[in-house]
Order: sequence, then structure tokens, then C-alpha cells
Amino acid sequence: MELFITIIVCLLAGCGAGLGTGFAGMSAAVVITPMLVTFLGMPAYSAIGIALASDVLASGVSAYTYYKNRNIDIKNGIIMMLAVLAFTFVGSFVASFVPNSAMGGTSVFMTTIMGIKFIVRPVNTTKETMSAVSGKKRIVQSVIFGMLIGFVCGFVGAGGGMMMLMILTIVLGYELKTAVGTSVFIMTFTALTGAVSHFIIDKRMPDLLVLILCILFTLLFARIGAVIANKVSSKTLNRATGIILVTLGVAVIGIGALV
Repeated sequence: MELFITIIVCLLAGCGAGLGTGFAGMSAAVVITPMLVTFLGMPAYSAIGIALASDVLASGVSAYTYYKNRNIDIKNGIIMMLAVLAFTFVGSFVASFVPNSAMGGTSVFMTTIMGIKFIVRPVNTTKETMSAVSGKKRIVQSVIFGMLIGFVCGFVGAGGGMMMLMILTIVLGYELKTAVGTSVFIMTFTALTGAVSHFIIDKRMPDLLVLILCILFTLLFARIGAVIANKVSSKTLNRATGIILVTLGVAVIGIGALV
């Protein structure tokens, strides 16, 4: 019975995390961490490490799908990625001194708000409009916000994807599909850095069954989400992304209320 519950929890967590990653570049930890903590009684720090590990392949396969459809900006994404990576380890180290209860609330709130934003005020930026943005301005903003995103991602193991999506669409003026593609590209390396940092600092072996199940389920649903996202129109993607984010945000809040 215990094995069955573990599989179901990992399946549901992977489904929500994978779809969130494939559609909106969301960090898998937003869903996986509270699920593992609440239903499997796992320490938050260890759960975040597993969630970040699940994010690596899920974000990687999503990024590849967006790349094949020419919906990714690797050149400018690398600049932000370097800043994010530099501060992810710092955030992860600081998080090791923070109580379980203090981690994760901000990312859940951000996920819900971003979902509402995509439904009420969708991103209508085109790729032509993107090209008109000053390259120098974009570089400076990428470095500054990349440092902030990296720290948050390392600290709570979540929120980095949502923050990147917000910065790329609202501040840097990216078209939605390109913003998501660039976000998951960055998150691939950010999640890898965060996961390694967590496992090294934690000094405890993660639950291998939970780790493997979460990675596989998240990867599967991330692939499904990314394929669908690249086939639908920008208008449909805005609505679908908004609905998924709001649903996941409310669900995670509900899970938190069970604790």
C-alpha cells in the first residue's frame, strides 16, 4: 500500500510539474516539493533537491522542443543563464539554514498571480516587436534580474521559471513562446546546479525510488506539454498557460492547508 501511494503521489506531482514546465517554463519544485513534503513526509530540503533533479531533463526536453520550432533565444538566454547560475548556489547554501515552513510560499503565490495575468492580460508581443528592443538594455537587465532569479531558485527551489517568464515577457518584451523556450533552456542548467548543490549540502542520499519516479513522470508530461504548446496559437497558449498556472497554484495552496 505504501508503494502504491508513493507511485500515485509521484505521478500526480510529475503530471502537474511536467505540464507546468512544458507550457509555461515553470519550475517543477512548485508542485513536487509540497507534494513530497505533505504526502510522503519528506524533509523540505531533500524534496527540493529531488524536484530540481526532476527539472533538469524536463526542462531540457522542453527546451529542445521549443528549439526545433524556433521559439528560443539562446544568445541572450546564455547571458541571463550565467547570472542565474552564479547565484543559484548562493541561494541553495542560504536555504540550508532556513526552517522548512519558511520555504516555498512566495513561488506558489507568484504562480497563481502569473496565471491570472495570462488570462486577463495575455502577452501579445510578436517576434518582430522583440527585435526592436535595445540589445544593450536587454543585456544589462538580463544580468541584474538573472542574479535575483538565481538566488530565489536556489533558495526555495522554485519560482525561478516564473520569475524568468515574467522578466522575459514584461521587462524584456519577449513573445510568449520564445519566452517559455528561453526560460526552460535556462532552467535546465539552473536546475542542474541547484540539484547538485542541494544533494552536496544535504549530505543524505535521496529516496531513489521517489527520485526516479518524479524524473520519469515529469519528463513525460513536460514533453507532452511542450509539443502541444508549440502547435497552438499564441492566444490559445496564453489561456492554457493561465489556466494551468492558476490550477496548480490553487492546488498547491490546498495541499499546504492539509499540513
